[in-house]
Formats: sequence, structure tokens, C-alpha cells
Amino acid sequence: MKMRKNRSIVLRSLQIGIDLTVLSASLWAALWLRFEGGVPLQMFKRVLFLWPYVVAFQYVLLAVLGVPRYSWRYIGLREAVRILGALGASSVVLLGARLIAGKFAAATGYGQYTHLPIGVVVLDLLLAFMGLTGVRAARRLFTERAQAQRARETPRVPTLLVGAGHAGLLVAKEIDRSPELGILPVGFIDDDVKLHGTLVHGIKVLGAVADIERIAQQRQTEQAIITIARAPGQVVRNIGEHCRRAGLKVKIVPGIHQLMGGHLRVTRIRDVAIEDLLRREPVTLDDQAIGADLRDSVVMVTGAGGSIGSEICRQVAGFAPGRLLLVERSENALFEIHRELSATFSSLKLEPLLADIADARRVRQIFEQDRPQIVFHAAAHKHVPMMEWNAAEAVKNNVLGTRTLADIANAHGARAFVMISTDKAVNPTSVMGASKRAAEIYIQALGKQSATRFVTVRFGNVLGSNGSVVPIFKEQISRGGPVTVTHPEMKRYFMTIPEACQLVLQAGAMGKGGEIFILDMGQPVRIVDLARDLIHLSGFQPEEIPIVFSGVRPGEKLYEELSITGESAEKTKHPKIFIGRTVAEPFELVLERIEELKRAADLAQGGEVRAMLARIVPEFQAGATPGPLAMGADVGDQSGEKRAPLSKLPVAASDVLNPLAG
Repeated sequence: MKMRKNRSIVLRSLQIGIDLTVLSASLWAALWLRFEGGVPLQMFKRVLFLWPYVVAFQYVLLAVLGVPRYSWRYIGLREAVRILGALGASSVVLLGARLIAGKFAAATGYGQYTHLPIGVVVLDLLLAFMGLTGVRAARRLFTERAQAQRARETPRVPTLLVGAGHAGLLVAKEIDRSPELGILPVGFIDDDVKLHGTLVHGIKVLGAVADIERIAQQRQTEQAIITIARAPGQVVRNIGEHCRRAGLKVKIVPGIHQLMGGHLRVTRIRDVAIEDLLRREPVTLDDQAIGADLRDSVVMVTGAGGSIGSEICRQVAGFAPGRLLLVERSENALFEIHRELSATFSSLKLEPLLADIADARRVRQIFEQDRPQIVFHAAAHKHVPMMEWNAAEAVKNNVLGTRTLADIANAHGARAFVMISTDKAVNPTSVMGASKRAAEIYIQALGKQSATRFVTVRFGNVLGSNGSVVPIFKEQISRGGPVTVTHPEMKRYFMTIPEACQLVLQAGAMGKGGEIFILDMGQPVRIVDLARDLIHLSGFQPEEIPIVFSGVRPGEKLYEELSITGESAEKTKHPKIFIGRTVAEPFELVLERIEELKRAADLAQGGEVRAMLARIVPEFQAGATPGPLAMGADVGDQSGEKRAPLSKLPVAASDVLNPLAG
């Protein structure tokens, strides 16, 4: 590291020295040309006197316009314009000084050493501009020749660039600058017929998306890169389907903010991800409202190492809270999220706190010591079949743990308490869903008599976390199949983890207390279509990897809902967030039933736990204790579970989302 820093200092000093040498040489060359080699002695003395001042002034103007910060190897029109602007400004000043000094010299006789002839100033401008841009252009040519030599030695993959707009131009430029990456653009693809046959950065636009299969065969192409900024999910999916038929691997450029910010690098081109295939517009936030709610506040996140909890931590950290308390009972999960946030937000005050939310003494200790003002409660048991087997544990964590945390937050005057819930709490058929609905009921009843803003945010499944459907499908495909799906008509709502967490923060800032916020999740996805898409994107045909239907598992239902009967969903000012209006039940009645539920859970009596849950949640269809579980894919992924690395296949874990399928 030290050697690299010293090398950078030497290189920067060398560049400064070259610039000063060019400026000096330009001034003396301009003097020589102005007088055709016969420079009068008096004029030589005058320029010798002014030389250091003129060169220093020119370099200061170059520095003000940021020219020294530009990399020489990437000199372009923008840098040339900046150089011309700085030199032009210095020439204007020198010409103005000459006129003023001329009058001063005529009056006093002392101004002759403070001005230059007009011809010298003009010639110096031209020579200095050519010199400064010339040395930079020479550096770029040298680099490009070296890269071209390396490129001839590096195998390059014939590639179609899909999208000939501004993003496509940026990608083409980056590929041209980085031939060592082994990408050989054979042409652009764009549906705009006016572009067909034209050249974009020297690369021909060959045809439309529908022509990909024909063009790929003609040009012997091996891969395609989607170079469309903010491409809708339907467009990405359509391009992916044509590329699949042509046998091409598909990648995509980064997000629009990276492109527009000028930070695109070809090394950041990645596999298609979940958000690329979501058929809805990206979530937009009211950053001002969220910032006002979180900035300088002490924020607690429970389940901080889980899928939802860790992403809430990342996003909260971006709003500069006073302190961020990471509450997690898994030591490894807590270690990982604390290490990540410490590296990314070095100035943020972080406190990693090992704690179980059901441990009242430990939770009370945290509130007494750290005084959290805002609580995001993401800790929960989430897997539907496992909670059918362990009903008492589901209650202890999801219901009693939530009650403990909420009671202590209320007692210590927390400003806001945001609980993460699930669509499985709506007309629940599982212990997991009923336990989350019972927690919702308690939070709403407590909030009715509390100064703390108690709100609930309800959404469906998140992709990419441990135990969710896509990683399990990938694992099954990697073993050669079969892919296990519970039922051909099983459908679920899906969101990306960042998308869900953004809406959680937005809902938390909007809440006044007592609301159940429901997130707009688009259309439900048929799980069998997810499986088929992942098989295709993994490079297999349907007949190579069979799909087996294993039957609906205990506690599962074919379709999920986002609001219960009688819960009218009202619009909010945010287009993706609705409020489910229900009347809060009397707190004393809820508390009495929760105590009965606690007694049943303490005795680990599964049947009694289900009966007590049904008293609190009348719409719960309580079943018997389940038999052996079918180990198919669990689509019931929610918060509180650490995200696991995905098995390494040719495509990203989330390339398969198809919200309009079925």
C-alpha cells in the first residue's frame, strides 16, 4: 500500500513537471516566433522577468478547472475544452494587463516589465494548448497501443450489445478502453429502425431484438450484454428469451445512477438480477421524510443479521442516524453485518448487541443503556413447515418476543416501533402466519393507548435469502434434478429485499400509530413458472431437468392474500403503500388471551397452542399436528434468517422472476 502511494506521488509530480515544462516552452517558443528568431535584448529581459509569473498563473487556472485531476490516458473532448478554457482565461487576463500596463508605462516608465506583446500572448495560447493536449494524447495513444497488443494475445468473446442509446455508447467506450477483458463487440441490437445501419462508436447497429437469433448465427456470437439503462422487466425478459433461443449468455449493465454518474466500468457488468425482471417501476422514496425521521436518532434493528434486518440496517445507515443498534441472537450473523457496516459506514456509531428479544431482562438492559428512539422489529421465526412442527417456539418468538420488545419500547418512551409482518398473517392456515397475526393484533391494541407510534408493515416473500425458493431450485438443478414444486397452481407475491426494506422505511416515516401498512407487490408469481424459467436460464431444456409436484405441505395454501376480510385498504401518498384499516381490539382482552397462549407455549402443548391462537385470530384454520414434512422448496421466506451464499450456476439466483406468469 505504501509503495503504491509513493508511486502515485511520483507519477503526479512527474505530470506536474511536464505541464510546467510545456507551458514554459510554449512561452519561449511564442517569443521566438513573434520576432522570427531575432528577439531584442530588452524583450528577452522582460519575458525572463515575467516567465515564472505567467506559467504559475496559467497552471493555477488549469488547477481551478480541475485539469490536473483528469487521467491522461483517458483524454477526450471534455478535457481539451477545460484546457482551452483555462489557457483562454489566462490570455484574456494577460491582454488586459498589457493594456493597463501600457498606459502605466507611458505615464511612469516603470510598466514595461509587466506586459507582453499581443502576438506573444496569442501564440502562447495556441502553442500551450497544442502542447498540453498533445502530451496527454501521446499518453493515451501509448496506452491504447499497449492494450491493443495485449488484446491480440487475449481471447475475445464475440458479443452483441443490446441497446444503442447513451448507455450502449458508454459500454462501447469502456470495452474499447479495456480490451484485456476479452469482449469483442460484433454489433448493436436496437428496436429503433432509424438506427439500423448506423455506427455507434464505430460499431454497427445490425437489427432489432427479434433478429437476435439470425444475427447471432451470422456473426457467430457467444454472448449478449443488455446496455439499456432502466430497462423494464418485460423488456429484459423478452431480450433474455431471444438470447436463450440463440444460445447466448446474457449479462446486463449496472443501474442508471452508475451510468449517469460516470462510474460505469465493464467489470461491473453482471448477470441479470431480480430487480431487472420485476415488471414494475423501481421504488421511489421520499428521502426527505425518511431522513427527518432517522437522522441523528438512535435506531434499533432486531434480527439485524437476517435477510430483511440486515438490509434495513444498510439503508438506515445511509440516513446518518445518531447510533445504530444491531440486535441479533446469532453470533455469526451479527459479526457479519457489523463487519460489513463498519467497513461501509466508517463514521457511523454501531453497537452490535447479542440478544434474544424474548429475554426481557436483556432487552430492558439495552433500552436502559442505549435509549433507542426508533425500533425496526424484523426478528422472527419464518419457515412455515418448521413452525408447524414447533408451534410453541413460533409463539415464544413471534408473539411473546414481540410483546416483550413492544412493552419495553413503550415503557421507555420510544418514538416509533415498526413491526415487519407477512402476507401469511392474512386468513392464516399456518402456525407461522397465525403467530404473526397475533403479534399484529397485540401491537395494534398496545398502540391505541401508547404515545409510541406502533405500526405494522405487511408484505410477501423475498427472494435471495436462505430457505427461499430460488436457492433450493438452484441446488436441485445443480444435482441434475428433479425440481420439486408443491403444486402446479401454487402462487406467491415476491419482492426484492432492497425494495421491501425501502418501503418499510417509507411506511415507518409515514405512520402516525395503529396502522397496518400493506405494500403493493404487483401480481403473484406461479412457482412452477419460476422453476421453468430457472431451468432455462441455467442452460437446460425442460426435458433435461424434470419438475415433480410433491403436494401442498402442512400450513401452506395455494394463494396468499394481503388484507383480511373487513380490512379496507386505503391509498396513501406513496403509490406503493396502502393502509389496512381495522378496529383495534381492547388491550385488556388481548393481553388476557396472550397470557393464555403463553401458558400453553410454556408447556409446549402443540394442540393447545393452536387452540389459543385460534381464540386470538378467529380466522385461523387450526389443523392437527403435522406428520412428516416433504422437503420441497420453502416459499415462505421472511425476515430473521441470515442470507446464505447461492450455489454457483451460470445465472444469478434471481434471474427468474416473472410476476405476470400464469
